[in-house]
Amino acid sequence: MHDDDVPLSHHDAMSMIRRQFPEFASEPIAARNGAGTTNYVFQIGEHYAARFPRRLTRPDVCLETLRTEAEAMTELNRHCSVRTPTPYAIGTPSDAYPMPWSIQSWITGEVATPHGQASSASFTQDLANLILSLRAADSQGRPFCGQGRGGSLTDHDGWMEHCFSQSEILLNVPRLRQMWSSLRTLPNPGSVVMSHKDLIPANVLIADDRLVGVLDGGGFDPADPALDLVAGWHMLDTRNRDTFRQYLGCDDIEWLRGAAWAFQQAMGLVWYYQRSNPDLCDLGRSTLNRLSEDV
Repeated sequence: MHDDDVPLSHHDAMSMIRRQFPEFASEPIAARNGAGTTNYVFQIGEHYAARFPRRLTRPDVCLETLRTEAEAMTELNRHCSVRTPTPYAIGTPSDAYPMPWSIQSWITGEVATPHGQASSASFTQDLANLILSLRAADSQGRPFCGQGRGGSLTDHDGWMEHCFSQSEILLNVPRLRQMWSSLRTLPNPGSVVMSHKDLIPANVLIADDRLVGVLDGGGFDPADPALDLVAGWHMLDTRNRDTFRQYLGCDDIEWLRGAAWAFQQAMGLVWYYQRSNPDLCDLGRSTLNRLSEDV
């Protein structure tokens, strides 16, 4: 999936889990990679999952990242309106796999899709309530970390230009350049709120048309209040996006910044994952189509 992917077989993962954590020796272990791009995921029995980072990183850097993510996940658990994984342990490298890895609780649910709940009023309200619950968490005076989405839109001009150049034969790039030219000039937010920072369908779990869980909470951190609004363009149709906006009370500028963050994310999905992850490529196209309706 990435040029720096570290190979990991089911057999090697199973051996590491059972050797380092004997309490799981009799549990079935199944690969559950799905649409994930940053980790190999293995379900352990009914209640746990092991996550092995896919991309090669120095072991000490990887360990620090896993610890930081565990702290963020623990904080997210205190505020999230639905279930989200809790950290269990950190595993050590082996001859078969060169980096630390983690175990966390397993959350049962069906992974959302761009269109599966797009017209659901109950899912729309659940999604808005999730974001409100995260925004209500105390940021404790922390600023935006300065990396990734959630700060200044213009910081992403270089990345967007790269995406445009890679997408010439895939998308209507002249139209998309016009959209970004307009969105990038939006004023920065006056404050930050606690944010999940990656509310794509692959990180959202549903059951009986309701939102029941949220995955990948290791990025929970202060960011632009508009950042989590990307969920509207990733998962809702036009009518329910309007309802979603009303629930959250977004003004015009905040709503457009949400569109800008969704645009920034979607532009990277189509060309980067066109061969390695068709689901994410399709998500990018779907989100860009929805944005074209609104921007």
